[in-house]
Amino acid sequence: MMKLTRRDLFAASAILAAPAIGRAQAAYPNRPVRFVVPFPPGNMSDLISRLMVDEMANRGGVQIVVDNRAGATGAIGIQAVSRSTPDGYTLLMSSNSPLVVNPAVTRNLPFDVTKDLVPIGLVGWTTFLIVVPPDFPANTLAEAIALFRANPNRYIACNPGAGTFGNLVTEQIFRAVGIKMEQVPYRGSAQALLDMQQGRVHFMVDAMTSALPQVQGKAVKALAVLANRRSPLAPEIPTLAESGMPDLAPLESMAWSGLLGPVGTPPEVISFWNRAITAMQNDVALVRRFASINVEMAPPSPPERLGEMVRTELARWTRVAQEANITVGG
Repeated sequence: MMKLTRRDLFAASAILAAPAIGRAQAAYPNRPVRFVVPFPPGNMSDLISRLMVDEMANRGGVQIVVDNRAGATGAIGIQAVSRSTPDGYTLLMSSNSPLVVNPAVTRNLPFDVTKDLVPIGLVGWTTFLIVVPPDFPANTLAEAIALFRANPNRYIACNPGAGTFGNLVTEQIFRAVGIKMEQVPYRGSAQALLDMQQGRVHFMVDAMTSALPQVQGKAVKALAVLANRRSPLAPEIPTLAESGMPDLAPLESMAWSGLLGPVGTPPEVISFWNRAITAMQNDVALVRRFASINVEMAPPSPPERLGEMVRTELARWTRVAQEANITVGG
């Protein structure tokens, strides 16, 4: 009978341990990761998620499944993630509207974005455009405001939905310049932009991802970007100040998308995805692909940066909603 020395036993245990260590390091992700997008297909967060599907498959064979959970201005998708098992296999890819605007205007939401979600990484952003019909008799924002003042009952504003970013920003603009206009809420941007093209509505604040293609196709006219710098995606469109309204500069806003998980998501999962996002943000070819969907890739940042943005903007839009008395639901 063969006798095993202590050296033999040590060597054998090392051989057995090596695959186990390898398996532990490769344990996540070992099955598809679900990205819940709280919007229908075609939204910025949806487009970003689908670009990441291809990139992660190419980079490391990680499979992402995009799960569009639209409804209740994003609340349905966020609730699904907040109540999911925090194992890294159900994550949220969302723009800021459901995270910071919806909670600001909606009572009794079944989650708290600051307590039930953890930030993973800011991915990208786009600016908002102020658009009017293609034949609108004003070519600057200042000229449009003057027309609205002179004809208080003639023009109608619209937004992509009650309690959305567009609704609150439009209300901020009107309050800042001292005018009152009817705002018609739509169910998304598509129908609103179509009615604007046909001259049924006359003023809208909308994200560049949906509005810029209409501007480029001359279906609507852009008066300004809601920003204090021109967008590299549409450098021909003037800023608020350049369009004659420097007093509106404090209203600068952007639509951004970030990745979040349910509270309790393991630190190694957060680190995995933050590193993956950073690698993509440093990829020049991918930056160009993002630009093709009218999204700027954000600079690399730690998860805490996204968390800070959520808290800061939630406070801002809660204040705006309270001042304008905008409330949605019971």
